Amino acid sequence: MKNSKKVIYLSLVICISMYIIEQILNVNYFVKSTCKIVLFTLIPYLYIKIVKKKNIKNSLHLGKFQLKRLKLGLILGFCSFTIVIIGYIIFAKYIDTQNLVDQLNKIKVNKNNFIYIGLYIIFVNSFLEEFFFRGFIFLNIYEEGNKYMAYIYSSALFALYHMGMIKSWFNIYLIILCIISLMVIGIVFNYLNTKSKNFINSWIVHILADISIILIGFKILWN
Repeated sequence: MKNSKKVIYLSLVICISMYIIEQILNVNYFVKSTCKIVLFTLIPYLYIKIVKKKNIKNSLHLGKFQLKRLKLGLILGFCSFTIVIIGYIIFAKYIDTQNLVDQLNKIKVNKNNFIYIGLYIIFVNSFLEEFFFRGFIFLNIYEEGNKYMAYIYSSALFALYHMGMIKSWFNIYLIILCIISLMVIGIVFNYLNTKSKNFINSWIVHILADISIILIGFKILWN
């Protein structure tokens, strides 16, 4: 339990710091991404190395990586891709696309750099979030025996972390729907990782879901 509390306190500080950087300081995308890389990977790495006194590979069970255990991640990944696309088709008329474009322009995201930022989101940002929310938070708390806390806390923090980003995109009802959906996604991702003991499966799902979101972004920006 002692380790779980440390993980909870540290992850809260990290997420609050990211909220301040993104929403209050309102820095550009490059600065925000650099801060996220440091906060979501370096600090957890130092915690695992110094506090837990473990090798990062052993702590996250990356040495047990097996290709055959990725089947479920790939299946759910393609399902999530399809669901996001269908969801966009259904709810597109409720999205304030001009406001979304304006918000992207504020952080210097536009047609000229969207493809590079899209690749970053798909491969790097998805890794950062899976390493942090699933590899660092969920697995650390789960393996200490606090299974319900691990599921609820990590998925709730994952959902709330994204609220700052999407709060200006939709109306209040769609925001609530997004928060609930993100919590459910977080729980599913966590379950996937209990099967492999690492975050690779959920990372695959995250990548495929992000691909669908980036494709929607292309459609909105080039409309």
